[in-house]
Amino acid sequence: MASALTSAFNKYMEMLGDQVVFTGQFARNIFRDGFEWGEFLRQCYIVGYRSIGLVAINGFIIGFVLTLQTHPTLKDFGAESYVPGMVAISIVREIGPVIIALICTGKIASSIGAELGSMKVTEQIAAMEVSSANPVQYLVVTRILACTIMVPLLTIMADALALVGGWVGVNIQEHVSAALFFRKSFHALEFSDLIPAVVKSFFFGYAIGFVGCFKGYHASRGTESVGRAANSAVVSASIWIIFIDAIAVQITNLVYY
Repeated sequence: MASALTSAFNKYMEMLGDQVVFTGQFARNIFRDGFEWGEFLRQCYIVGYRSIGLVAINGFIIGFVLTLQTHPTLKDFGAESYVPGMVAISIVREIGPVIIALICTGKIASSIGAELGSMKVTEQIAAMEVSSANPVQYLVVTRILACTIMVPLLTIMADALALVGGWVGVNIQEHVSAALFFRKSFHALEFSDLIPAVVKSFFFGYAIGFVGCFKGYHASRGTESVGRAANSAVVSASIWIIFIDAIAVQITNLVYY
């Protein structure tokens, strides 16, 4: 029993050390000459543009369902007028960034882990190293930066569509004009709600890109390792998102509230 725990602890510490080294390699290659702008823009297209449909549908449904769930309860207390503000604050502060990040984890982190894992298994990364290319700068830096930039943009878009979904949800049971709904929504929001949500979305995006690249880049030999890398990337990135969100909420409460 003790031997198994010691082995698991040593393995965890070894993986943590590898992540620290991998972070250092990423940081060094950001500012190195020969940045791959073409690959970076291609990854922004893959991470951002190809995720718009999925994120848009989920963003709309989040606002729609949240409104349908809360409107009857608030109506019982005669507080229907608070529905737009409640929906806006809930989505912008917490629900939107976290759920969209988890959705992006399932789509983006898994694809990055599988892609780099297959390149590792087929020795394409080793071939890049032998040919004096820089696989970290070409494969890792571009993907992590693309995720870091695009995930917050996707979150903002999803928040906007969630408010549209909330307006549609309200109008199922009663008539509320779009101008009135959005005026009440924006009146309830402050910059202290928007800024922390956007900032932590950058960290969510970084976590998604970093974990996906790390798991794929360090995949073991064999075709089964590709699937394990993709699955491990999703699980690890999801845990990191929840962990980062818990820290961000505590910091936001201390600073703003």
